[in-house]
Amino acid sequence: MRKSLLLFTAGLALSALSLTAPAAATAGTTDDGSRKDLQLFNDVSKAVTRYVHFTVFDSVDASVKDGIVTLTGRVTMPFKKDDIEKRVSKIDGVRQVRDEISVLPVSQFDDQIRYKVARAIYTNPNFWNYAILADPPIHVVVEHSRVTLTGTVQSEVEKALARSIATSQFGVMSVTNNLKTEAEVKDALEKAF
Repeated sequence: MRKSLLLFTAGLALSALSLTAPAAATAGTTDDGSRKDLQLFNDVSKAVTRYVHFTVFDSVDASVKDGIVTLTGRVTMPFKKDDIEKRVSKIDGVRQVRDEISVLPVSQFDDQIRYKVARAIYTNPNFWNYAILADPPIHVVVEHSRVTLTGTVQSEVEKALARSIATSQFGVMSVTNNLKTEAEVKDALEKAF
């Protein structure tokens, strides 16, 4: 169990999907003998992060309890919300999908901020190791000039640096830093089990 937990944590750290402790805390088996919620949660994570249109400008969280998957977060286009829900509903063991994903409003100014913040973060030498990944782990969600950073980084220093970079961009009204370190994710998973 510990080995699979560490493998799960490592995969989690590299995924673009923000995986939270409350979602993992609900892991267990369902009454009808379905697959464990933790495995289901892992499969949902893979389905979302492997979705071809899922970008660093989208953020989706998932929680699983007794085969019922609740999706939350924000995406940039309406078709992404529908596609992600369809992908998750096809996973073996999913009994129901509650889609609470919201679609960000269309705004050219927000688009400019998204690109400026992401470019500034991923061109910083401290984040080059993330920029070369096919699925970079820091997500930049912008709504009405307010930036929310989500995802996983390696240290508190990287969390602070990402926030500082985002805050320094022209047009950004506020920054909410929801980045988690790998250690925070690991601790949350270990406490849950």
